[in-house]
Amino acid sequence: VQLVESGGGLVQAGGSLTLSCAASGTILRPNRMGWYRQTPGKQREWVAHISSDRNTDYADSVKGRFTISRDDTSHIVYLQMNSLKREDTATYYCNHWTALGGTYWGKGTLVTVSS
Repeated sequence: VQLVESGGGLVQAGGSLTLSCAASGTILRPNRMGWYRQTPGKQREWVAHISSDRNTDYADSVKGRFTISRDDTSHIVYLQMNSLKREDTATYYCNHWTALGGTYWGKGTLVTVSS
């Protein structure tokens, strides 16, 4: 599975940004797609995920501000980010997981939130 993230960039605090992750290759189902983020010197942290049956879950730090969704026809997962804060600044990584196929990662897209 190949994952390509897009949509990162520079945004002011309080603004919004939508990340996309396009998946290609042999995509097994059921699967779970997720977003993680990482800042220099820190461990990668989980942000949100969505399963094939569209169950979602969010880290407490983003709950109520971020929304994850997926389009299985296009094999794209989205992360709508609202009310962005400086602490949301990070490189965001897309993740694809299946019980049979294991875990795959994209190369990341940088989100910078300025004050």
